[in-house]
Amino acid sequence: MTNKHVPVARGFSSATSLKPLNLPMLLGRRPCTAAHAAGRVLADPRPFWRALSSIPRRRAAPPAGMPCMRRRLSTEATEVRDDLRNIAIIAHVDHGKTTLVDALIQDTDYKTMNTVVGKDDRIMDSNDQERERGITILAKNASVTYNGTKINIVDTPGHADFGGEVERVLNMVDGVLLVVDAQEGPKPQTRFVLGKALSMGRKVLVVVNKVDKPAARPDFVVDKTFDLFCDLGASDEQTDFNVIFTSALQRLSGTDYNKLEPGMAPLLDAILAMPKPRLNVWQPLRLQISNVGSDSYIGRLGVGRITSGAIEPKTTIGLSAGPGCPVEKVKLTELFVFNTTGRKAVERAAAGDIVVFAGIDRFNIGDTLVDLDNPMPLPPIEVEKPTMSITMAANSSPFKGKSGSNLLTSRQIKDRLLKELETNVALRVDMETEHIQVFGRGLLHLTVLIENMRREGFEMMVGPPMVLEKEERGKRLEPVELVDITVPEEYVGSVIDTLNNRKGTMLDMGSPGSDGMVSLQYEVTTRALVGVKSKLLNLSRGEVIMTATFAGYKDYVGDLGGRERGSLLASEQGVATAYGLEKASSRGDLFSKPGDNVYENQIVGVHAYKGDLKVNICRQKHLTNIRAASKDDAIQLAPPKELTLETAVEYVLGDEFVEVTPDAIRMLKPENKIDRSKKQL
Repeated sequence: MTNKHVPVARGFSSATSLKPLNLPMLLGRRPCTAAHAAGRVLADPRPFWRALSSIPRRRAAPPAGMPCMRRRLSTEATEVRDDLRNIAIIAHVDHGKTTLVDALIQDTDYKTMNTVVGKDDRIMDSNDQERERGITILAKNASVTYNGTKINIVDTPGHADFGGEVERVLNMVDGVLLVVDAQEGPKPQTRFVLGKALSMGRKVLVVVNKVDKPAARPDFVVDKTFDLFCDLGASDEQTDFNVIFTSALQRLSGTDYNKLEPGMAPLLDAILAMPKPRLNVWQPLRLQISNVGSDSYIGRLGVGRITSGAIEPKTTIGLSAGPGCPVEKVKLTELFVFNTTGRKAVERAAAGDIVVFAGIDRFNIGDTLVDLDNPMPLPPIEVEKPTMSITMAANSSPFKGKSGSNLLTSRQIKDRLLKELETNVALRVDMETEHIQVFGRGLLHLTVLIENMRREGFEMMVGPPMVLEKEERGKRLEPVELVDITVPEEYVGSVIDTLNNRKGTMLDMGSPGSDGMVSLQYEVTTRALVGVKSKLLNLSRGEVIMTATFAGYKDYVGDLGGRERGSLLASEQGVATAYGLEKASSRGDLFSKPGDNVYENQIVGVHAYKGDLKVNICRQKHLTNIRAASKDDAIQLAPPKELTLETAVEYVLGDEFVEVTPDAIRMLKPENKIDRSKKQL
């Protein structure tokens, strides 16, 4: 059947079998023979094809006004853009990738801007918790221009709990900068994010950062990185990676760590040598949404890379959740590209560009913007499944609402979680039960969400974390993690004893370095890791460094036992006094300080022995006519243990809850769980 949109080359009928790859070459060429000119078809077209194959092949521009023809041609017809590079930066926590992005921005676009950036400021870490924790939580976009080429940069999280961010932004880029600390080398979470990049076929440029450290060992780090590539099954092309040495903080870079030069030009030149965006010039519009944002003026925003075709504002296009799904008719109102760390409105964007759009109210991460006439949606983005869950409920403590918050009800909490699901692709929520079950990639993933809600003014009760198990072939499996620990030599024995008691398996133990630190590598179940970090920090006086990354599922290791020590519970509601705290301090370690409001059955400390004990920390020192020799002595109290959201969530067990309010974090033990055989102090 003849397609009226496809013109027939002179000398051929529409029924003639034409090779799609050669059709653009035929357009505009003169007929080869008189028979062709007469419009007759050769009985045997093979001589023509042999003659045509001897003609030098060249790429011809697609004829104007022929959209249907493009769809009939081979999807292998691609072009590259010389004026654009799309890269992501992935690394272990605190290896300096955000500082490196800042150095690139300040070495290019910021040279011409009247902007003063402090030495300790981080342009990319704009979230409050990111600045406080010193880690990147949300993937962010920026761009710089170097030698006429626009470089789109995506700064990705280095923590495995935020792997959902890493996976979806890798869909937007063609190359990856792997930032590795010149002293520490590759770490477990480097393995996690690098494995994702290699499995997606991304070309990797290795950046050995912090070479100005006194204990830096760049050659050793490069060798270890190569070994890691091999362990992850990298191809021969991927293992042939380039290496750039940098000190992002000092803004130095070079191909030789002994001869670094000021500025980031060597790194920028290496970025320009990375793969250029390869575009499907014959395909219709396809843009997969990789991130979601909002603007108080123009509403909901979507971020994604144009895989093929082009897009303009104020046009009607299609929106689909994936192949086989219905296509919804939508209209864009605004279109932007990234300009340094901001946005710039544009009238048109083509394949390869990373864009921000507005005007569509309902869409999800992983949806595809498509051509209405020929929709070709991309498969949805897949992320790792949750490994841990917690329970949320409305605040039911005696101090409910006393913080001045009006975000108290279960409905308000559910609405906030539904909003979070729009951008947090690794999060899952079950609202069908009495309490809300929230599923995430790890404890940090969940506590960051709770902390954000607390700062927004929410009050809630949070239950203890529960590890998600699964069953395969009749076997009970639980998640395990690869743990990397760096600890001073004198505390190695205590650390090993703690992890062995939690049924961990030692995989490697290094020799003490010049700084007296020893590296340990363990495989430990996720269940056993809850509360381990705070315990190791106490054992090592705060000098241990511990990171963990998900390593898969293994056989259930059995019961790990409960708490080694019980809790100190407040016996009445009131205000904690120095006199009452002094009496209770002899029974264990306290969380409360004078002036704190407490209520009955609130957990105010850790008992020195097994079992719970009720204490009255609100006790007043009443006046009597009896004088004691020590009555006027000043009360000396030890500083209370710091109770953060993470330590509180790790501490509670069973039916215990953490009360989270904008101004306080408390722990509560239900009345029916209290052992009344214990006497009250």
